[in-house]
Amino acid sequence: MNKQQCQALFEHFRTANPHPTTELYFSSPFELLIAVMLSAQATDISVNKATANLFPIANTPQAILNLGEEGLKSHIKTIGLYNSKAKHIIQTCTILLADYLGQVPASREALESLPGVGRKTANVVLNTAFGQPTMAVDTHIFRVANRTGLAVGKTPLAVEKGLLKRIPAEFQQDAHHWLILHGRYVCIARKPRCESCLIREYCDFNKNLGKK
Repeated sequence: MNKQQCQALFEHFRTANPHPTTELYFSSPFELLIAVMLSAQATDISVNKATANLFPIANTPQAILNLGEEGLKSHIKTIGLYNSKAKHIIQTCTILLADYLGQVPASREALESLPGVGRKTANVVLNTAFGQPTMAVDTHIFRVANRTGLAVGKTPLAVEKGLLKRIPAEFQQDAHHWLILHGRYVCIARKPRCESCLIREYCDFNKNLGKK
């Protein structure tokens, strides 16, 4: 995929969806952080169901701590790995209150120092809550980037760096959302829906299909 094709590809995404965003429900950086921490190896739908009950009761670090670990577990027990997630969230809330006045920090280093927060989670928060042009490479984006030829890499970090290098600056704020939605609903794992793909003319996978 050359530079012109990459530009055209993201212009198609922008035309179809000018203001993409996460499908996780949140109303503050803290709510987003908690939702993303809960979303590891879980669907956004399951997370939204849990936080719909949790956030009206506890949507600040202090309120989460007031619930206690067992109280938090009772609200998120429908989500996979809820025991370890509850432990990490309690630890993170403690640190946010002690070191950041209860606020979510807007730096990668600070975010990644929080328990249960890795590079992908930090990238989502930096992008969605703070408007930074980061690229959170999950399984969907990893698949789309490699399959289309947009950024081929053997690791999420390699794909992340490839995407940030190739995607024009004007699209980098929204690119993460476009790619994850595309992977979730169109460029699905087992049988991609190439017939309804709006970027198929630029896709290496689609071109290879045509050669068979």
